[in-house]
Amino acid sequence: MKENKNTIRILIALAVSLVVFNLIAFVIPFAHSASFWIAYIFGMLAILSQLAVMKLAFSGAETVKSKLYGFPVARIGLIYLAVQMAFSIAFMAVGWLIPPWIPVVLFVLFLAAAVLGLLAADTVRDEVEHQEEKFKKDVSIMRELQSRMSGLVSLAGEHEELKKELTALADELKYSDPVSSDATRAIEQDVSDRLDEMKTMMADGNNESAVSLCKKARELLAERNRLCKLNK
Repeated sequence: MKENKNTIRILIALAVSLVVFNLIAFVIPFAHSASFWIAYIFGMLAILSQLAVMKLAFSGAETVKSKLYGFPVARIGLIYLAVQMAFSIAFMAVGWLIPPWIPVVLFVLFLAAAVLGLLAADTVRDEVEHQEEKFKKDVSIMRELQSRMSGLVSLAGEHEELKKELTALADELKYSDPVSSDATRAIEQDVSDRLDEMKTMMADGNNESAVSLCKKARELLAERNRLCKLNK
């Protein structure tokens, strides 16, 4: 429903722009020279192209953040529209003094700059969204390990050494670099395996072996943190 309302707002704004531009073009007694018609055509193109620009900027944007990423794209389109409107009206007013090739070259340059700007902004938007999605995936492994540690600490019972080791491991996981990489995934899998083994041993009452595994997991985590620093 909200998307439909936004679409209606955009269409109304473009309709108003079309009406105002055509009133200026045909109510004011401009000389209808070749330069006038060139300025008029490019002005109309700038207005109508905003439909494609807004679709490019906001199509498929489902969250507030994704809509914000679309604003730089929309901004370039609106800047192009404003510049083209100003120059179109100026050339329509004095078109009889200006040879047609001048507005053609100038307006084509405006259009080319706008297209290149839109492509660049859209590419940057895609890369930002890709990196954000990649970051979300990259932190999921460490978040899962941290979550599993909470349950293990509660299983330690009254065994002080085991509780101490598990608490230390939980703290180290909490303050470790949350972003995984290809270089760290094998170690993270080893840590995950150690947590599974500890849970089994603690359930069987084999707390001493669980302490040894916990120490090994801490050593693996220290190695992972070292790799994280080296890869930055």
